[in-house]
Amino acid sequence: MPASLPTAADLATFSLTAQHPLTRGWVDDAARLALLEEEHAFDLQLATDLDLAARRAEFLNVGQPAGAFLNRWVTVLPDLRAMLSIRFEGLDPEKPFVDVSVTSRPLMPDDLPALREAALDMYGAFRPGRLRVWSAAQVGAFPGTWPDRRVLAAPLAELRGHEVPGELSLRPTADLAHHAGAVAAYAAVDGQHPEHAGQARVIDDDDLQACIQAGTMFDVLWKGEWSGYAGTLPETQLGLPAQVVQELLLAPHARGHGLGPHLSTLLARALPDDGRVLLGTIHGENRGARQAALAAGRRDIGGWSWVPLSP
Repeated sequence: MPASLPTAADLATFSLTAQHPLTRGWVDDAARLALLEEEHAFDLQLATDLDLAARRAEFLNVGQPAGAFLNRWVTVLPDLRAMLSIRFEGLDPEKPFVDVSVTSRPLMPDDLPALREAALDMYGAFRPGRLRVWSAAQVGAFPGTWPDRRVLAAPLAELRGHEVPGELSLRPTADLAHHAGAVAAYAAVDGQHPEHAGQARVIDDDDLQACIQAGTMFDVLWKGEWSGYAGTLPETQLGLPAQVVQELLLAPHARGHGLGPHLSTLLARALPDDGRVLLGTIHGENRGARQAALAAGRRDIGGWSWVPLSP
């Protein structure tokens, strides 16, 4: 049932409690709470702003009134409250799901039945097929779910010391000249591994240009030849000041040589030494990308799981 809305500071406190313990040593709690408060202020806007809800209703055009699009802060169990929202995967009106953006305490597997019931009570009219939950627990900790994206991160300063082959380097990306090559590289991987298409996508022109303008996109050079992209954008995620990975890509001719882990090292060296964390999301079933990130020294600090809502 709906409960009285908390403040953004309350949501930040709840959110910090749910984060991986390792990350509590990366950023001072007070600074992180301030950043989380900024992040979760938008959750409260989505719970109260009918004009914004009306724009979402008009854009998605799924036959539901504006009020149905508002976020809901609900009592799930006597000791558990949650911020629920209706979302659409890829903004596709045919793919509604319920997202859990904040909970008043870290989730446990036994919470899922009550959380499913709350999601359907609040948003059943949308006929959502799935519920998405966050946990800092390891992959597989929630039986009956399947993984979405995992967050792999580490302070940039901790990633710079690994050895890198002398024939592998980065240079600042100047333009979009190699974007077609990146598209072809993804297509080649998708052809060899059909599941990859649902796990990762190539950076688009606009995002590539944004990284170039920020000075945080680099061409990967191997043996003097363009061999991929490595790039980020400075953002805040999970209350962490981060360089968020936008692309880590090796072209087909450079794959299979053990180069993947070195891209994180080179990227960490190329980015500003400003105390940020290198952070990227990788699909939980993309074993190659996860192994490369872990080998580079990044840590799995949690991720999202899908919970079925329909039979």
